Amino acid sequence: MLENIPVKRRHFLQSSSALAGLSAFPLAALAQSDRRRDLLVIANELGPNSLDIHTVGANRPSYGVSWVCYDRLITFGARRLPNGVMSYDLNKIEPELAESWQVAADGMSCTFKLRRNARFHDGTPVTARDVKWSLDRAVSVGGFPTFQLKAGSIEKPEQFVVVDDHTFRVDYLRKDKLLLPDLATPVPSIFNAELVKKHCTERDPWGLEWTKNNVAGGGAYRLENWRPGQEIVYVRNDEWKSGAMPKIRRVVQRDVPSAGNRRALLQKGDIDMTWELPPKDFLEIAQEKGNVKVASVPIENALWYLGMNVKAAPFDNPKVRQAVAYAVPYERVFDNAMYGRGERMWGGPAKAPNASWPQPHPYAYDIPKARALLKEAGLENGFETTLSYDIGNATVSEPACILIQESLALIGIKVQINKVPGANWRGALLKKDMPLILNRFGGWLNFPDYFFFWAYHGQDAVFNTMSYQNPAMDKLIDASRFEPDKKRYEDEVRGFVDMAWTDVPRVPLAQPALDVAMQKQIQGYRYWFHLQPDFRQLSKG
Repeated sequence: MLENIPVKRRHFLQSSSALAGLSAFPLAALAQSDRRRDLLVIANELGPNSLDIHTVGANRPSYGVSWVCYDRLITFGARRLPNGVMSYDLNKIEPELAESWQVAADGMSCTFKLRRNARFHDGTPVTARDVKWSLDRAVSVGGFPTFQLKAGSIEKPEQFVVVDDHTFRVDYLRKDKLLLPDLATPVPSIFNAELVKKHCTERDPWGLEWTKNNVAGGGAYRLENWRPGQEIVYVRNDEWKSGAMPKIRRVVQRDVPSAGNRRALLQKGDIDMTWELPPKDFLEIAQEKGNVKVASVPIENALWYLGMNVKAAPFDNPKVRQAVAYAVPYERVFDNAMYGRGERMWGGPAKAPNASWPQPHPYAYDIPKARALLKEAGLENGFETTLSYDIGNATVSEPACILIQESLALIGIKVQINKVPGANWRGALLKKDMPLILNRFGGWLNFPDYFFFWAYHGQDAVFNTMSYQNPAMDKLIDASRFEPDKKRYEDEVRGFVDMAWTDVPRVPLAQPALDVAMQKQIQGYRYWFHLQPDFRQLSKG
């Protein structure tokens, strides 16, 4: 391990391969100035591949850029979890760009009053026309952004109405409990419309090529410098009016691919925070008595799962899928690949006992039962297949896949493991042609019907990576999304969960944990559904 190399900190920082070729803002110099309370230094495996969440293939770090460089109309409040970690509060909507809002008496529209002193980073006043153009864009660009807003019945430009410069209205297509929460996600970020329009073309009517590499926002932080693959630097927007002024003035986020190097830098005090270490590292750091602390939260509405493509033989046979579910070595995967960081999701009752999600499924490791099911499916001698995973998650996925490969061999299924580069994983998933995958997926808004809308719905659900279609389940998902009666809603949720267990197109393994390691002096960390830290709440105590 690098942290055991007996070298002085400065020499380590100057010579470490983690920093090779990165000349701007050397971490050694930053570390010496980092005692200031207004500078935060972060190192992670990779940074954003785009500065705009609306662009095709924008990765999770890109969500973080949109979150701090742009405003939304509204945001979420905060609550303290039982383990003491602060979290966003899905049930508490608070002002951001809109200082107030009012839902109409008939529940079919909401009118927002914008802050009159809000400005974009270039000093341009924010108006309701910018809001409309931004939301028109979000529902029109297609792909993930458009589907995200559709989940909250935000679907058409005709829904967005400019009342006057500082008054904006959203007309509802239907009453939807997800509509207001959806407006508080990173997708409906508000762009400086006139600035982006200068870079629009007939081929690119929304200026996506320009915003991929440029920020046109008015959020709490401005982009100071971005070198893809190396670093991104933010500086506080001192003219920000949409919330409490952040205490951290400057954020330097570096790409350091080696997890060992990131851990060494953190433990030496040369960076303030990282959140992409292997589970084993987080377990060890949490057990140590040093200057580093770990905040851990089970990721809401999220699962590690083994998915099977139900459109292609032999996984088009439910008995084959059930056999696989009984052949997964859950305990070994959880202990040896995830190091217990998360929640177990197997060995539950045969029927869903309640409407919570995630909840344990009824399958457990049972090789004789798996063999019997495979025999019933006419595949007593097994078959060959390919199990694919994202190299970007290799610290968990690789040992998990090897354990699953070994276990499936016991029932005659010969598995070849396919390693897909992280940059290509999203595209490979969306093709929906891989026979067997290990993946992690989470839904932003913490409702069971929201998760199933994204992951199980048969009508072009983006992350239905199994190509699963069940009209009866679709009917329950659709009904639950708009069900006002609590008992009926819970019955509908239990109904589609039971179908998921019976048809088992994907086998949940565990609910993952979001672990963030930081110096003990860092205060104000808050868990967010998009899994990126919010610099606006952080401070150095």
